[in-house]
Amino acid sequence: MKYFVTGATGFIGKRLVRRLLRRRGAIVYFLMRDASTERLKALYDFWGVDRRRAIPIAGDLTREHLGIKASDRRALAGKIDHLFHLAAVYDLKADAASQVAVNVDGTRRVVELANLLRVGTLHHVSSIAAAGLYRGVFRETMFAEAEALEHPYFATKHDSERIVREQAEVPVRIYRPGIVVGDSKTGEIDKIDGPYYFFKLIQRVRDLLPAWMPTIGIEGGRINIVPVDFVVDAMIHIAHRRGLDGRCFHLVDPRPMRVGEVISTLADAAHAPTPTLRLNAALLGLVPSIVRRSLLSLGPVRRIRDAILDDLGLPAQIVDFLNYPTRFDCRETLRALEGSGIACPSLRDYAWVLWDYWERHLDPDLFVERSLRQEMAGKVVLITGGSSGIGLAAARKIAGAARATVICGRDRKKLAQAREVVAADGHRLHTYVADLADMEDCDRLVDRIIEEHGAIDVVVNNAGRSIRRGIEASFDRFHDVQRTMQLNYFGAVRTTMRALPHMLRQRSGHIVNISSIGVLTNAPRFSAYVASKAALDAWSRCAASEFADAGITFTTINMPLVRTPMIAPTKLYNNVPTLSPDEAGDLVVKAIVEKPVRIATGLGRFGEIVHTLTPRLAQVLMNTSFRMFPDSGAAGGRQGASRLSADQAAFQQLLRGIHF
Repeated sequence: MKYFVTGATGFIGKRLVRRLLRRRGAIVYFLMRDASTERLKALYDFWGVDRRRAIPIAGDLTREHLGIKASDRRALAGKIDHLFHLAAVYDLKADAASQVAVNVDGTRRVVELANLLRVGTLHHVSSIAAAGLYRGVFRETMFAEAEALEHPYFATKHDSERIVREQAEVPVRIYRPGIVVGDSKTGEIDKIDGPYYFFKLIQRVRDLLPAWMPTIGIEGGRINIVPVDFVVDAMIHIAHRRGLDGRCFHLVDPRPMRVGEVISTLADAAHAPTPTLRLNAALLGLVPSIVRRSLLSLGPVRRIRDAILDDLGLPAQIVDFLNYPTRFDCRETLRALEGSGIACPSLRDYAWVLWDYWERHLDPDLFVERSLRQEMAGKVVLITGGSSGIGLAAARKIAGAARATVICGRDRKKLAQAREVVAADGHRLHTYVADLADMEDCDRLVDRIIEEHGAIDVVVNNAGRSIRRGIEASFDRFHDVQRTMQLNYFGAVRTTMRALPHMLRQRSGHIVNISSIGVLTNAPRFSAYVASKAALDAWSRCAASEFADAGITFTTINMPLVRTPMIAPTKLYNNVPTLSPDEAGDLVVKAIVEKPVRIATGLGRFGEIVHTLTPRLAQVLMNTSFRMFPDSGAAGGRQGASRLSADQAAFQQLLRGIHF
C-alpha cells in the first residue's frame, strides 16, 4: 500500500509515518522542503528504514502543486492509496499571516493535489480548534455551528476543514485531535506547548514550598488532552477501516478534566504542592465581554496583564482556555475503535511520564550554559568581590560566555591568582583593584571599565563583609554597623548608580544583588549584616519599579550560607551544611539568564511567610537559635566552640542554610 504524507517531519507526522511503515509492504512518500542528507538520516534512523520505503518528495506547502515537479506528479498519479495531510501551524502564538498561508492556502493546495493524483482517500488532520469556542457539546457531525472564531488559529483550522469538505473530489476522512501531549509510555515530545506552559510554574512552586503546604488554584473549564501515541494509533486504525469515508472523528478523551484538575495532576506528578482550594474561573464570565474588551484596550491594563503572564511563563493566549466552554462528543470514534484495544488513557495514569521526560530533556534549566552564551554574547559583566568565593565561582562560569568578564577586589595578589585560575579554564579575566567602601573608587572603577571595554551590561554586586556578633556584644562597636553599611549598601548602590546612566543610554542592563537568606529569616547575631543587605534589597525594589520600562532589570539572590572565606573565622560553621561556591555561582548564572525578581530557597521563603503570618512565633524560633549557638571567639564568644552538640546538630539540619 502506498501513502503520501505532508508534515511527516512534525511531532505527530514522524510517529504516524513510523507506524505506517510497520505495515507489510507499505511505501511512504513524504513532502519535504529541506531534504538535506543530515535531516534525512535523522528521519530514517527514527523510522528504521531507508529511502527505498520512505521516499522524500521535494516540495513546499506554500507553492502551487506543493512545489512538486511535474515528473513526480505524473509518477504518483493514481498510485497513492492514502494521503495524510498533517502539515499545519499548531502554534497559538504564530502570527495570522503565517497561519493563513499554511493552514488555509496550504490545505487548498493539498486538496488540489489529491484531486489531481486521484488518491484513494484524503485524510485531513484538523483540530478541536475548528469548533472555536462553541458553548456546549460539539458533535462529530457538526461543523458550521462553530462559534467565536476570532482567533487566527481557530479561524484557520475551521477554514482549512471547510476547504476539504467543499473542494475535495476524492473520498475524505477528517480527524480532530484534542490538545496533543507526549507519548503516554515514554513521555517523548519535541516542544513546549499547551499544558506544558504550566510545567515551569509548577516546578517553581515546588522549589519554593514544601509539598504539604496548602495552595490556591483555579477550577476552570474542561480541556481535552490526548497523548500522541493514542492519536496516531486511532488515526491509522480508522484510516484502514472500510465504510467510514465522509466522516469526522474526534480523537479526544471521553472524560476530559478541568483546568484545575489538570494542574493538580501535574503538580502531584512533580511532587509539588497540590492546590487544595480551587477558585472557579467561571466567575470571570460574570464580567461582561464588552467590559473586558474595554479594559484590555487600555495600554496600562494590557501591560500589567502581559507582565503577570510573562512572570508566570504563560502565553497570553492561555487565558482563552481557562474557561474553555466546549465538550466534544466522540461516539463515532469510539464505535470505529471498538474491538481494537485502542483507547485514550487518563492523564492521571501517565502525567508522571510526561513530567519525567520534560524535566530530563526539555526543562530550560538544562540549557543554562547554552542560554548563558546567548545571553552574554557581546556583553560586559562586572562582578565585585570576584577574587574568591561566590564571585570567582561565578566569574569562571561566565568568562567563557561574555565578551569581557571583569572582577574587582582590594588585594592585587588575589586578583592575579583569580586571573590564573580562569586562564587555566581557557578563558580571560579582566581584573581591577578597587575598594568599594571608598565612594570615589566606585566611580573610578565604573568609568574605567566603560572607557576600556565600551560598556557595562551586567553588574553583580557581590562584594561584602559580614559580622557575626550579637548586639549585646556590640554596644561599644558601632563602627561595625558603619563599616558593614558602607560596603554592603553604599558601595553597591554607588557602583550601580554610576553604571545606570550608561545602561539607560543603551536601553538595557541587569543588576544582580547578592543578598542573604538572613533578610527573609531575620537572623539574630547578624543585625548589622542583615540590615545592610535589607537596605540594598529595598533600594533595588524601588529602582526596579522606576526602570521597568527602560530595559533595566534587577535580581536579588537571598543566598543561603555559602562556604567562603567570609565565614571561615566562625569555626562553628565547619560542621554546618552549606552551599559550595560553585553551587552559589550557578544561582548567579540563573539570575543573569532568567532575570527573575528574586531567587531564594524554599526555607528562606518559608521563613519570610512565618515572619509575616506569625511574627511572634518566628521571634521565638530565632531566639532559640540565638541562645543555642554562641558568638564566635573573634566576637567574644567561647573559644573552641566548634563542635556541635546533638541539639545543635538537629536544629541546624532543620534550618539548613540559615545563619546562626
